[in-house]
Amino acid sequence: MINLTINSKNICTEEGTTILEAAKQNGILIPSLCYLEGVHKYGSCRICVVEVAGDKNLQASCITRVREGMVVQTNTKRVREARKLLYELMLSDHPKECLQCSRNQNCDFQKLGELIQIEDSRFEGEKSKDVLDESSPSIVRDASKCILCKRCVTMCNEVQGVGILNTQFRGFASVVSPGENLPFNASTCTYCGQCTTVCPVGALKEKDATKAVWAALQDPDKVVIVQTAPAVRAALGEEFGYEPGTRVTGKMVSALREMKFHYIFDTNFAADLTIIEEGTELLSRLTQYFYSQNLITEEQLSKTGFAGAKEAPTLPMITSCSPGWIKFIEHYYSNLVGHLSSCKSPHMMLGALCKGYFADKIKMNPRNIFVVSVMPCTAKKYEITRPEMQNGGVPNVDAVLTTRELAKMIKDAGIDFRNLPDTDYDNPLGLSTGAADIFGVTGGVMEAALRTVYELVTGRELPFEQLHVTPIQGLDRIKTAEFTIEDAKKQWEFLNGVTVKIAVTSGLVGASQLMQQIKNGESVYHFIEVMGCPGGCISGGGQPRPTNDEIRQKRIKALYDEDEAKALRKSHENPFITKLYEDFLEKPLGHHSHELLHTTYTKRNKYKEF
Repeated sequence: MINLTINSKNICTEEGTTILEAAKQNGILIPSLCYLEGVHKYGSCRICVVEVAGDKNLQASCITRVREGMVVQTNTKRVREARKLLYELMLSDHPKECLQCSRNQNCDFQKLGELIQIEDSRFEGEKSKDVLDESSPSIVRDASKCILCKRCVTMCNEVQGVGILNTQFRGFASVVSPGENLPFNASTCTYCGQCTTVCPVGALKEKDATKAVWAALQDPDKVVIVQTAPAVRAALGEEFGYEPGTRVTGKMVSALREMKFHYIFDTNFAADLTIIEEGTELLSRLTQYFYSQNLITEEQLSKTGFAGAKEAPTLPMITSCSPGWIKFIEHYYSNLVGHLSSCKSPHMMLGALCKGYFADKIKMNPRNIFVVSVMPCTAKKYEITRPEMQNGGVPNVDAVLTTRELAKMIKDAGIDFRNLPDTDYDNPLGLSTGAADIFGVTGGVMEAALRTVYELVTGRELPFEQLHVTPIQGLDRIKTAEFTIEDAKKQWEFLNGVTVKIAVTSGLVGASQLMQQIKNGESVYHFIEVMGCPGGCISGGGQPRPTNDEIRQKRIKALYDEDEAKALRKSHENPFITKLYEDFLEKPLGHHSHELLHTTYTKRNKYKEF
């Protein structure tokens, strides 16, 4: 333990703690800007400077570690004048158009100016940069607003491991951008949007889709269908003053109804459908593997219903719900795309059903149906532009709104969100099970799949307490589990004694580690879940700011609470899913489901894409 003094207050803290952390632990506020707990602490902006007795220069408190006997002052005249000067210099190179900025009143730079009492800037002059990059379908980069804090650089390089953002050039010409100052669409950006969640200003944000959605709602020739992802219901309330992790499902549906969407469906319905398709695909691959190893006979193979294809399958199978992760593997591990499940992501499945199955039901031309997905994810905006995501020349989904964008639209519509009643989704595409709710958390897709697959094989519930596979829950980068199949049904008896090994990761650094194991022939797993964002969709690039581990845990708890509150908690128990197969899809992995619900992938260049 280290003893020091901050502002004449005696403090005892652990060795290795920074001055900023020690001050925070003891209720002492040191203004900061570039620092972001758990993400970025490199002293880029110097706003957090303090005076340390015996040191000639002011020290950046976010990177200076405490020393025994250290005497620190955080608010001397010298410190306050230095902070004001640094802020004014940054402000002189920043557009003063706060009222027109999407981050107005939710801007760290703006809040800092109020905190340190800056009312005007003494400096004016040439601006260093004015690049506006709108090339990406997901993210807009406005370099004129960038304050060079480099939070996004740390997030992209160290947290996500993609590394397309860095500081280019030097001095006054410095700019944060992809290499060679290329636009986003010429880089290998995965569009995960994690950079937008940590940007303290409006330099990085999602590409706006609100205007297109308003236009569709006002078009008398359009039937506008909206669907909402599981993670949205656990975070939207934060935009209206609720505590993080407050479930606002019913109020969200009421708000969408007030906005005059014609039908309001739940992406969770398609999450249940994804489990049926993906779980069947996993069983198919495992069965084909046993057959290829001569561990089962032709007769046993035929009993499983998977006798059609007899080539050696690709294991481990990897989930395919996260479009940022999909683009990452296409760029960086393109030879491993065969490991991906062929299932589209749930919202693309639901979009395809809206313009196929549901269009038939309401006797509507699919071209006159406009499907809007409310997602926690910026990469979904890119996903809907992929040529694979359409049927009969009609895109499965027409527009994606982030959670933040939906909140803006609700406010724009003059809706008093907090006083709305709770209402339910429309059916038949609005009923879901608890298994679908947990799609929004890391490990949730895996757990949901195992609940169904294990029961299909054994006739019994998954042998974990409350159906929760606890070893794969939580925020650790890579989580693993295994279980042994016993007393399987007759057609699956060849699986008796098989120990199924699974792995779960969220964030693309963990994905790289698991992919490298496969590439090196070292992977021991049968099934792997990958989510592109740390913690899963609950901290997607389109979720309310800020997002930290405390907020992640609260949102995770909200989705598990939603799961446990459901009468039905396994995807195969959803009666509307059963009816969908009876009336339309016929069977999992069948001809109709293959056409509507499955996709292919693209091997992409690792370095540049023009």
